[in-house]
Amino acid sequence: MRIAVNTRLLLQGKLEGIGWFTFENLRRITVSHPEHEFFFIFDRPYHQDFIFSSNVKPIVIGPQARHPILYFIWFELSIKYILKKIKADIFISPDGYLSLGTKIPSLAVFHDLNFEHYPADLPRAERFYYRTFFRKYAHKASRIATVSEFSKRDIVGQYGINPEKIDVVYNGANEMYAPIDLLVQTTTIQQFTSGRPYFFFVGALHPRKNLVNLFRAFDIYKKTDKLNTVLLIAGARKWWTGEIAEVYESMTCKQDVVFAGRLETPDMLRVMGSAIALTYVSYFEGFGIPIVEAFRCGTPVITSNVTSMPEIAGEAALLVDPFKPEDIAGAMRSISTDHTLREKLIKAGTERATLFTWDKSAERLWESIEKVMKP
Repeated sequence: MRIAVNTRLLLQGKLEGIGWFTFENLRRITVSHPEHEFFFIFDRPYHQDFIFSSNVKPIVIGPQARHPILYFIWFELSIKYILKKIKADIFISPDGYLSLGTKIPSLAVFHDLNFEHYPADLPRAERFYYRTFFRKYAHKASRIATVSEFSKRDIVGQYGINPEKIDVVYNGANEMYAPIDLLVQTTTIQQFTSGRPYFFFVGALHPRKNLVNLFRAFDIYKKTDKLNTVLLIAGARKWWTGEIAEVYESMTCKQDVVFAGRLETPDMLRVMGSAIALTYVSYFEGFGIPIVEAFRCGTPVITSNVTSMPEIAGEAALLVDPFKPEDIAGAMRSISTDHTLREKLIKAGTERATLFTWDKSAERLWESIEKVMKP
């Protein structure tokens, strides 16, 4: 089979949620299936690290698709053209975008439909594109893969898709994430917060990541804090909105919020593994990879009781109402003072992490691809 793949989010040094899903799954699938040809389609020059095996043929075709108008041109013109030129048998799109003008069987990976529930969180052009085209992509796709049972139900409910057409392919977590020793923890805490203990948030600083209520919760928590605690934030300020900035500037304890920017994996695992807890209180997630990363590091997790997060966390995290800062602050207080609770959560998280691996993810994604190849 000649398998074409949209790999535009394989960006060296800039992998995020969907990029990691693409990287980890394709790295395994291409090596495991040398009997097939894989054509990786990039919208810009690619890094050789992404050419995982000899059966991978890279193709670069413009324009660089980073704006709704360019999305349309790339997927409806460039992708259509290249699929015909290489005589592809199947098209796989890890970010869900498809080419509506081609009849080639396709597998679209939908990670979540946050734009249907919180459209105001997106710029107007992005919002229009997503809400116009993803419904069309859902019906166009030969099959859909998604990353949680929650997202599967959401796709069925929002777009009226037959659930038999949708496969759940859970994310995994980088195998480098693991508990770190006390000496490394001590040097990490000294490096990033001048020796002060900290709660940790990681993710794009997007409205749905709920920094507004996390900041409010931290202010409440600090009123009774006896540990001189810091809130350490890792992630790029791409979506830093006026509301986030306003709430941050009005914080009583904003001097105790530290912005680390975007961290590379070696620093990330040290910072994750040295935290009091991960505070991941988004109000919408299709999966939530940092939850599993924290489990692997032996770091307790505070996360939201909505969308996919209870499904992924199970009973291994403290679940809070993301719309109630007092609830988040209460969990921060409990996890920082109750040693027995911490140990219980760490043990449960370590066990829970074994359910979500990239090996299992690649196996499930390949099973979904096979259903398209052999309907």
